[in-house]
Amino acid sequence: MAKTAFIFPGQGAQYIGMAMDFIESNTELKNILENFDNNNNTALYRIMSDGPEDKLKETKFTQPAILFHSIAAMKTVLHEFNITPDYVAGHSLGEFSALVANGVLTLEDAMYLVHKRGEFMIKANEDKPFAMAAIIGLSPEDVKDICEEASKVDIVIAANFNTPVQTVISGSKAGVDKACEIAKERKAKRVIPLVVGGPFHSPLIQKAATWLADEMNKINFNETTIPVVSNVNAKPVINTEEIKTNLAKQVTSSVLWVDSIKFMIEDGVDTFIEFGPKKVLAGMLKKIDKNVKVISIDTIETFELRKIDLESL
Repeated sequence: MAKTAFIFPGQGAQYIGMAMDFIESNTELKNILENFDNNNNTALYRIMSDGPEDKLKETKFTQPAILFHSIAAMKTVLHEFNITPDYVAGHSLGEFSALVANGVLTLEDAMYLVHKRGEFMIKANEDKPFAMAAIIGLSPEDVKDICEEASKVDIVIAANFNTPVQTVISGSKAGVDKACEIAKERKAKRVIPLVVGGPFHSPLIQKAATWLADEMNKINFNETTIPVVSNVNAKPVINTEEIKTNLAKQVTSSVLWVDSIKFMIEDGVDTFIEFGPKKVLAGMLKKIDKNVKVISIDTIETFELRKIDLESL
């Protein structure tokens, strides 16, 4: 029997005006955003609506903004369609969105945690020069070998396995620079330095994992029957303690996105519904398996356009 998965994007898809169409049609969502600002002494609502872009790009704002947009899109769909996923999964911070989707976290608690996560991921690096870069056109195994070789200079790891031909590396500036140099020598199609606030998913921000674990202990994690496929091992999890452990590990571990998607496909998932801005994951999925069906919902307009596909589920 065919299965369905809900998937959620990570950082990088934010834009000014994001989620505003969902808010206009749902007072409850607007209230959640306003309460978040009141409780955390922030101006996320205004930053999402009007910018400036530099503020929206700050990790502590980007993460709750993308999570909120993703869940707003999901709630809009579920208000009209009764779809229960067989799996949920999210890319990096998207894993928190996935945990709202399967009921483990409330939207409010998830937004609080990713806001703190964003702060921690920047603060933890302690001013050590860092870098991240996307390596395109080499296999994940090749990139891992390159990182191992470049690590003789300084720390660098394969941080995000996004597609079979796109892997993001992260670590010290010296380590990443060396890895980029080797990747070019080994005929990578492109090596793209990324503008980021920290060496995400690398050991350089280990303190962030510890701080996040402490914050999660203050939050109620509910039981669920819908497994989340974890970034850290590409395996399905429903146990709340294991979920928390994986979320803390995920801060410094590689994001095994390709393996996560392959696991779900091998277990019978033939339709992925992507909730979140800019349809980022749809492009990745097509490079992992071109036969898979992806329905991306990122605005009210796309929801209207994809209703016919959602009705068939």
